[in-house]
Amino acid sequence: MTKSYIRGLGFHVPEHILTNADFERMVDTSDEWITSRTGIRQRHVAQGETCSELAQHASLQALEKAGMSAEELSHILVATFTPDAYIPSAACTLQHRLGLSGRYAADLYAACSGYLYALETARSLVALHPEANVLTLGSEVISSRTDYTDRGTCVLFGDGAGAAIVSGTPGHDSAEILDVILSSDGALGNLLAVRGGGSAFPYKPGDTIRRDFFVEMQGREVFRHAVRSMLSVSAEILKRNGLTPDEVDVFIPHQANLRIIEAVGDKVGVPRERIFINVDRYGNTSAAAVAIALAEARLTGFIKNGDLVLLTAFGGGFTWGAVLLRF
Repeated sequence: MTKSYIRGLGFHVPEHILTNADFERMVDTSDEWITSRTGIRQRHVAQGETCSELAQHASLQALEKAGMSAEELSHILVATFTPDAYIPSAACTLQHRLGLSGRYAADLYAACSGYLYALETARSLVALHPEANVLTLGSEVISSRTDYTDRGTCVLFGDGAGAAIVSGTPGHDSAEILDVILSSDGALGNLLAVRGGGSAFPYKPGDTIRRDFFVEMQGREVFRHAVRSMLSVSAEILKRNGLTPDEVDVFIPHQANLRIIEAVGDKVGVPRERIFINVDRYGNTSAAAVAIALAEARLTGFIKNGDLVLLTAFGGGFTWGAVLLRF
């Protein structure tokens, strides 16, 4: 099987920041309540910026890190549940923003696990086309699907994008994708959903925008399934590769909630000093969360050459997965 490598990483978040103090003026909540339950202190929120615009900024950074030009890209994958529009896809719009045409371009919907699903899809494309350079992104404008009157969900989410370029040949600063495991369970989809506007929940001109157009979540149940699923898949991928938690140099779980991150880290058995955390600064950016965390961890030196990195994520669907990388 053709090996696949991440040759460049990048991320971008909007300039505008919403702090916990801002939410104290918007809904019945407090900085202490938000921080103690989620670990989030601020999140970046788009002000007119679109999913493809955030993705463009992240893509250009990834291209620079890879020492590549946009013209060298063969495929574009955007993991998102908040594209610019239903049609055209965010990937097609991003392709145009990058000054390209004629490439494979498609969006991928797997909620917070989307970036991991996109990495596996990119790895599959490289296996079929060893010469391919696959631009792989998680990009979200979740503020467009957030009800800012619902204190239970509005404090959780932020906007941003993370990018990786996956190729069949390594570069000067690359990581080999060693293994990927992905899973899902549609029977639990009602616990975390955005239904409004879908074919099962249609609307017509003149209808009032309903609550189901925004993120709805049964937080306690989602927490339980998220911890169990990320623990299980992380243990499975380590066992399948003959590795122990002690051999993991950097662990990057989905950045949804500090309590979830700590619970998964403790149960997997990775010391907290090896766990990369940025949920306090960005909140939950869904498909972009692990993508941003991976890029930031590498760019800041938290990930070093030779490090074994374990990624895991959990999202609506339900979907979940794990990825092993060697830098």
